[in-house]
Amino acid sequence: MPDAARGEVWLVDLGMAAKVRPCLVVSVPFADEDRALVTLLPPTTATRGSRFEVAVPTRFLRSGAFDAQNVVTIPAGKLIRRLGRLEDKGFETVEGKLREWLGMA
Repeated sequence: MPDAARGEVWLVDLGMAAKVRPCLVVSVPFADEDRALVTLLPPTTATRGSRFEVAVPTRFLRSGAFDAQNVVTIPAGKLIRRLGRLEDKGFETVEGKLREWLGMA
């Protein structure tokens, strides 16, 4: 089972309709007694100017944004390979928008 960490971007099998896409890991690591799930934010290139979108430029993703409204939780076995890691400042900005969307700001 892949060992994904918060702030990493992984190539993920999101199923037939969503296909294989990069996604940002936002959940904490799970323990042996936990369900082997990972919570992710897929980036979008079709931005809408939403206050919940965060553009974080990277060398390994196309230009676009992470949308805090598009939270996905999947089995960890669907992670394919690590693409890279967001810089701390970029991840903190995404995390702040996610907290805002969930009413935890």
